[in-house]
Amino acid sequence: MNADRLQIHDLAGNGGASGFTLIHADAALLVLDKPAGLLAVPGRGDDKQDCLSARVQAVYPDALVVHRLDMATSGLMLMARSMAVQRALGAQFERRQLHKRYCAVVEGRPLPAPGPDGWSLIDLPIVVDWPRRPLRIIDSVHGKASQTRWRALGFDAAANTTWLELEPITGRSHQLRVHLQALGHPILGDRLYAPPDLQARSPRLLLHACSLGFVHPVSGEQMQLESPAPF
Repeated sequence: MNADRLQIHDLAGNGGASGFTLIHADAALLVLDKPAGLLAVPGRGDDKQDCLSARVQAVYPDALVVHRLDMATSGLMLMARSMAVQRALGAQFERRQLHKRYCAVVEGRPLPAPGPDGWSLIDLPIVVDWPRRPLRIIDSVHGKASQTRWRALGFDAAANTTWLELEPITGRSHQLRVHLQALGHPILGDRLYAPPDLQARSPRLLLHACSLGFVHPVSGEQMQLESPAPF
């Protein structure tokens, strides 16, 4: 289902475009398109209270967070409109019945080791790098099992970059960014995991949550929402 985008602006009545982009809305849930550089939920400190969830709750007071995206990542984010729907969607996440796909631009040309469906798998355990929090690292001893499927969509020889489609099987923090760095192909614009020259090649992280599929917890309808990458 490709929904029309509705731009909600000026939530504070100050004349600014301080709103959000709504992809889908019904009585049970909302699907938003989060811009890069905006927190998904409030952080610590007065300067970190502006976030997508707060903006949405100013219009939909019943909206509840189901999952998050990194501040640097853009794309589709789901919110529930009751605790029962929040629990039902959370259960789909836990059972891996809610499917997310991302697109990214990485340095170089990853070499695939595709399975029968054309996808390759990164299977590397991830753990918090405690001395350098919030960074994560690959750790075969202490890391939690982490899997990401990927496939190449196109290679730009002049720029030496590759468009990838990514499907996280697990949902570790920074998983896609850490896995691609470990593969030797960091995401352009990644201020945490890419070397300075690749950070400088983009003003933002080139990672976008482009597809979200799940079963509507009330209607039972198979939902499929899409958001083209803005880069």
